[in-house]
Amino acid sequence: MDQPVIPSKVDVGALTEVLDGRWGELRKSVRAQMTDSTFREAHDLDTEAHRIQVLEQLRELAKTDRPRLGFEREYGGGGDIGGSVTSFEMLGFGDLSLMVKAGVQWGLFGGAVQLLGTARHHERYLRPIMDLDLPGCFAMTEHGHGSDVQHLRTTATYDPATREFVIDSPDKDAHKEYIGNAARDGKLAVVFAQLVTGGESRGVHAFLVPIRADDDGPVPGVSIEDCGRKAGLNGVDNGRLGFAGVRVPREALLNRYGDVTEDGTYTSPIESDGRRFFTMLGTLIRGRVSVAGSAGNATKRALAIAVRYGEQRRQFFRPGNEEEVVLLDYRAHQRKLMPALAATYALHFAQEELVGALHDIQGADDVDEQRQRELESRAAGIKAVSTWHATRAIQMAREACGGAGYLAENLLPALKADTDVFTTFEGDNTVLLQLVAKGLLTSYKDHFEDLSTLATARFVAEQFVGAVIERTAARQVIERLVDASHDDEDVLFDRGWHVKLFEDREEHVLDGVARRLRRAASEDPFEVFNDAQDHVLRAGRVHVERIVLEAFVAGIDRCPDPDAKALLDHLCDLYVLSTVEADRAWFLEHGRLTAARSKAVVAAVNDLCTQLRPHARTLVDAFAIPEQFLDAAFLSRA
Repeated sequence: MDQPVIPSKVDVGALTEVLDGRWGELRKSVRAQMTDSTFREAHDLDTEAHRIQVLEQLRELAKTDRPRLGFEREYGGGGDIGGSVTSFEMLGFGDLSLMVKAGVQWGLFGGAVQLLGTARHHERYLRPIMDLDLPGCFAMTEHGHGSDVQHLRTTATYDPATREFVIDSPDKDAHKEYIGNAARDGKLAVVFAQLVTGGESRGVHAFLVPIRADDDGPVPGVSIEDCGRKAGLNGVDNGRLGFAGVRVPREALLNRYGDVTEDGTYTSPIESDGRRFFTMLGTLIRGRVSVAGSAGNATKRALAIAVRYGEQRRQFFRPGNEEEVVLLDYRAHQRKLMPALAATYALHFAQEELVGALHDIQGADDVDEQRQRELESRAAGIKAVSTWHATRAIQMAREACGGAGYLAENLLPALKADTDVFTTFEGDNTVLLQLVAKGLLTSYKDHFEDLSTLATARFVAEQFVGAVIERTAARQVIERLVDASHDDEDVLFDRGWHVKLFEDREEHVLDGVARRLRRAASEDPFEVFNDAQDHVLRAGRVHVERIVLEAFVAGIDRCPDPDAKALLDHLCDLYVLSTVEADRAWFLEHGRLTAARSKAVVAAVNDLCTQLRPHARTLVDAFAIPEQFLDAAFLSRA
């Protein structure tokens, strides 16, 4: 099918409108607020000065309605979950230390109180949390356990004689590590610990534990250590917390999913310890969703800077010309920036869908368990792919600006340093993609008691693999995409072919994983799963790439402006074909591309880069990033 022709000029505002989407008005108001000089970045501050500045900016945010958006109206909140996440994401255009500290205070700390606590906690704590009168921490990760939250070693042992929980760190490995707000500003922490009552452990629960007294010294029994200077995000006061016999009242337990009576009897609306644990964690995905969106906005900022620089910087003469060639006119430079820009748009639309689903599902009166599981899986996958993309794209943007891109005054080094940790916090990306694959293999059914490799492999072997193989095998012949009727190059721009290609790859990879794991029934389950781990990760990744494509297509369909729609169509083609190009080995090995068509894909990517090059500035301007956050010194000297 023929591609729509891109007009010579496309309205930036039309693109911004479709990008802003459901929370467009909120995005506009946040942009207006961010132009205030209060939110300007400073690149030459020492650690303490940076922390002071970020806390002052946090106080300015607390004066607005932004931090209240995600909380219930009855406690002074806005009742707008999607708006809350969107406003956090928008902070990703500026100093990411502010975004992270805001996320710790209102997303993680406040969110845990809201979602894991009950009325007694909401009435006492939510207003001071929203007002920043009660700075707090989210103390989950331990020195010895990061991703394996289920086996944290901190304990909360109930003492019926005093009606208190006793919080203990049995060893150094149980000390809480990398806890935002802990080193300097936090007063109260949500501490995740193994609940022990009557000599029996009931799994991980969350407790409200004071960590600082009124004089800002540690509460007796609490040890606080500053993590010190990091590679980035130095406006966030990360610290380590240890507990030695710290007593808190019985009411300190955030008891939505489990409670302890005065005599020590444990009660819960969910019988299974494993199911209860995953239900608790599943409610806390807003932080993961926010990180994905913030990474996307940081990527947009880096690409906007690099594109502007590429349009003004000249290098080398073309024979017969008196003026040197603009960097962005070079194919190699286009190859660096244009596919990254296409993927950034694709992930933006996927993120918008994710936020909308989060808003609708968590805002509903009744919990739809299957939709919640699907949401958790999608959030894990989008977070992993978005933050890995940010790491690669920001590095590429830095390289595209040469040595100038290495100077702090040109903003890119800070973006590179601040986003690097996004790939491992709010869930290590490798672990998250395994969770996505596990969800695909189990069709989101709740049969897992824990996240262990052994349990996953055994369940897949015994329960689901046969069904997965049967389902996918039936489609293999039908879904083969290399056939004589599609030898022409026009198919490369056929959206239906794109979607089928991605669907077919996902089904085939999932089928292969299922077949490999089936051996776990007769062999060592751990070894079988460990041997297939690369395959499992691929299954998660190709699934996410498929849903990202579908989100991009849906975003284009919502665009009312025909010129903007034509531009987005070409950009979507570039996203698809550059993704196929990057995975050509798989498509060739599995007969989905002929050698000739594989070469045609490379040529098509080149052609699309050339076609889109005149619109590069329009595409980055459509992000509507406040100009103060694009104020790189090398751009202002032009």
